[in-house]
Amino acid sequence: MKAHLSRRYLFSASHRLHSDAMSVDENRSTYGKCNNPYGHGHNYRLEVTVSGPVDASTGMVCNLVDLDGFVEREVLSRYDLENLNTLKEFAENVPTTENLCVEIFEILQRGFPHAHLEKVRLEETMMNSFEYAGSAEPRK
Repeated sequence: MKAHLSRRYLFSASHRLHSDAMSVDENRSTYGKCNNPYGHGHNYRLEVTVSGPVDASTGMVCNLVDLDGFVEREVLSRYDLENLNTLKEFAENVPTTENLCVEIFEILQRGFPHAHLEKVRLEETMMNSFEYAGSAEPRK
């Protein structure tokens, strides 16, 4: 019997949407107010969905303590209260929420052994959310 478990987490971070490969005007027209040189922040809502068989002895897909500890250690402590533009994973990639969602998925996929990672959903604002469920193609 396979079941899905979704768990929600909160963190805050800032970013500036800007590409060095684009001109000042291209950045402004592409990213609008999000290209502000001083950046801006978000209170992100992260939802992690894992799946697996329900363990007969515990009745769980995975232990929430294990999932929460991993997410805290590997994701929240890495991104909470940070300027995303200063992090190595965004040295060459614009720190859009789409790219952040992919990064978080890859961190979880590489390191959480207790269940299968189905998807990551990242809510940036009440109006914007992004999901990523992996790709068969390697990321550029």
